Amino acid sequence: MNLESPKVTVTKSEEEVFKFLSDVKNFEAIMPENISKFEVLGDDKFLFALKGMPDIVLKKKEEVPHNKIVLGAAGGKIDFSLTTQINKIDNGASEVQLLFDGNINPMMAMMIKGPITKLIETLSTNIPKAV
Repeated sequence: MNLESPKVTVTKSEEEVFKFLSDVKNFEAIMPENISKFEVLGDDKFLFALKGMPDIVLKKKEEVPHNKIVLGAAGGKIDFSLTTQINKIDNGASEVQLLFDGNINPMMAMMIKGPITKLIETLSTNIPKAV
């Protein structure tokens, strides 16, 4: 299952956005209001939970300086990745988009597509406010 957030414009350079999102503790600042738990588990790993959903642990899998950060599921029942694409618009602005890629059976995909879509849309919408 592949999902894409809307592209959002951030009035910061791609370096500033990359630096902010490379620090996993900053993900707490872009989480939705219905978050029930957020815990940093290391320099490259964090756990979060939304009300009514199980805990999700994300671990940094890959970084391409100033352009891409890939977080992947660290355990759990679903194998997925969340990729942040950062593109330069000009020296003071960049464009950010989140991409969800999950190896999910069709029945599970039907159940989680709505909540995951809403989550990545909320995360991307909150990035310009938090950075």
